[in-house]
Amino acid sequence: MATSYTTTLTALPEHIDILGHVNNAVWVRWMEQVATEHWMRDADPAHLDAYVWVVTRHEIDYRGNVKEGEAVTVRTWIPQGPRGARFDRLMEFTGPDGKVKVSAKSTWAIIDKATGRILRVPPEVAARFLD
Repeated sequence: MATSYTTTLTALPEHIDILGHVNNAVWVRWMEQVATEHWMRDADPAHLDAYVWVVTRHEIDYRGNVKEGEAVTVRTWIPQGPRGARFDRLMEFTGPDGKVKVSAKSTWAIIDKATGRILRVPPEVAARFLD
């Protein structure tokens, strides 16, 4: 089972702000998109039906700009096991020049879909995303 997920995103005209580069809000949307893709790819199908994740915190370092038409390679991974209901997820967006343009750490909490309540991350859920 892969413990990280990598994909490529391209900056479209609607992603660009008045300064001519990807807007900060777009980076946050991309973070959610990539995290969700990772979950959908690697989670057990029964877990997809039982749980949903919500963000409780984002820490983002903007190190460079990406302009319209440029692609970024995004890699995400979960560096360590959960703490109760929460996982930290790391993400790096690398530009066409090979430099990390944005790095981020997001904290996600798991919710039981049936009850709508937060719960401790079940070990079998965590196992699919850790070494």
